[in-house]
Amino acid sequence: MMKNSVVNYIKVVLENMPTSWLNITTHRLDIYDEKLAKTQFLNQFESLFLDNNSESSALNELPTAYDYIRLGHPLSCVLEWGIAKLNHLKSENVISFSSKTIPVLAILRKNLLLNKNTRILYSDKLPAFFDAEIVKEVYGYTFDLEKIENANAISEFNGSTIFISEQDAISSINNVQNIDFFINVYAKLGSVLVINGEQNETYISEIQHVRRRETIAMTPANCLVALNSLIEQSSFENQKKNNETNKVAVLNSIKEVTGTIAKPLVASSGLSIQYAIMMGLIHYAQENHKGKAIKFIVPTNCYGGTNDQARRVAACVDNVEVVDLPVDGDNDMVKSIHAVLNKIANEDAVPYIIAEIPTNPRVEVPDLLKLKEALSVPRKTANGELAIDPVFILDQTFCPNFLFLGEGKILSTVRAISYASGSKFPSGGECTAGYCVGNKKTDALMTKIELHLNLCDNEATDLQYEILAKQLPSMNQRIIDAYKNTREFVNFIHDSLPAAKINFVSEELASLGFTPSVFSLDLPTKGATDQEKEAYKRALNLKLINLMITEIPNESKYCVSYGQLKGCYWTIPATSTQGTTKEGDKDYIIRASLSPNLDLEHHKKVFLKFIETI
Repeated sequence: MMKNSVVNYIKVVLENMPTSWLNITTHRLDIYDEKLAKTQFLNQFESLFLDNNSESSALNELPTAYDYIRLGHPLSCVLEWGIAKLNHLKSENVISFSSKTIPVLAILRKNLLLNKNTRILYSDKLPAFFDAEIVKEVYGYTFDLEKIENANAISEFNGSTIFISEQDAISSINNVQNIDFFINVYAKLGSVLVINGEQNETYISEIQHVRRRETIAMTPANCLVALNSLIEQSSFENQKKNNETNKVAVLNSIKEVTGTIAKPLVASSGLSIQYAIMMGLIHYAQENHKGKAIKFIVPTNCYGGTNDQARRVAACVDNVEVVDLPVDGDNDMVKSIHAVLNKIANEDAVPYIIAEIPTNPRVEVPDLLKLKEALSVPRKTANGELAIDPVFILDQTFCPNFLFLGEGKILSTVRAISYASGSKFPSGGECTAGYCVGNKKTDALMTKIELHLNLCDNEATDLQYEILAKQLPSMNQRIIDAYKNTREFVNFIHDSLPAAKINFVSEELASLGFTPSVFSLDLPTKGATDQEKEAYKRALNLKLINLMITEIPNESKYCVSYGQLKGCYWTIPATSTQGTTKEGDKDYIIRASLSPNLDLEHHKKVFLKFIETI
């Protein structure tokens, strides 16, 4: 009876679901409580189920489920809830992934930190995506691998037992004894991890965090396929997409917009490609600089996902350490790079620099000629030997049209890799797929990065390639149009509220090709003490954002976004994109991003209305 009611309810929900469940990658911060995340969405969804309420209006009022689609989204939550209900499990014990490898790595990571044994069991053959030797040697994970003939006769084990099974439909999970984690792998969709037993529930939050930082949840489109399989109790429908054609088109577009000639790599998200870069470079260093310390040099106030991921990798791999790089405000990126590289050269370590240009959140651009010089200057170790030259890993999400790496360009003569988040300008917000490119000096590095992208099964999905094939050709024009809107709005704010401090690229930098459509706004404040001034400013930030999204609800959103096809997006990076950054390094200012398509005059009028209230 319960099975029928669950299946029937999901069927109607899919018929009535908001279109945003399927085609939006970003979350609204005004209906998102990060501390409650998935719990809040599913508690209210469960209430609707108990009331047999599947009305579109009710579904549309559900709070945001997680952030972006990395950590999850409405359809992944419904899929996990449905599988749990049909198998008499708690919904939080079911976690879906776009990757077929990462759920295994997530458990191995937890057990590494616990110093706990792991046994991986499989029947038939080991899935092709899993390279046991590299997982042990590069990621530092330890485990036993065992092929079994009878899943119903599994012996006890002092540690965690993972059972990997390849499936062609969403079906019931057999409650086999002595298995802690079931991982069902689905060829084109991803995987579903089921955490078995109360003793393993301490793994849940950390596995979810791996999904947030190193991969993404099963995509909305693939969750829909999986849910239909669940409803029909049938094998997955073959999704016929012209994937090879789309892939060739995407790779050619990326080469064109970056001015590079080597093969680009496309991943399921920006953090997925960043993870492949980090692990690929670690692998390269282990082979070519044996025994030497590996230093990832990371801006202290950069995007929180970058900061967090780098520290998470360092926590797991011997000889890897994160070194702080001050870049914003009173700190100059070039001077900081000189100082850090001199110190690392003296230690005879391997320097890998991750940096955003323009920076986040203050949208600053270093002197590029001096940056090139800082990266190029030969340095000596304490013994007087030539030090290892750095690799510059550039996050150019804010300005993906600027040519850094091509032949004759500013970073063509140093080892440099560039990457971008696809949920921004590359797809116009329609998918999360990210990409990276390298210059001629990084061919060996890119080979390792590709190896780890494939090992983690984090390549972009067929639909993501299809979306990028459609959107990339218009990206540069959209960037130009969005910049024009942003420049006009910035000039308007400067004239109407001169006491505000605006961080935006100069006209001179824009003439060189740096044309982001995002700026940060430090509103004027008042108070007798620093604490009073800070409190007043933080309240004023929210006052402006709330006025904008209330007065212009169809265009202005309180949302972590950039490069969308339409509208205007507002956020406070310290409470969103800098979520995992150390508190002392956060900057409580507003960040706004404008699209090529919005009613700019309406936004100006509302901003004037805001000025009248302060």
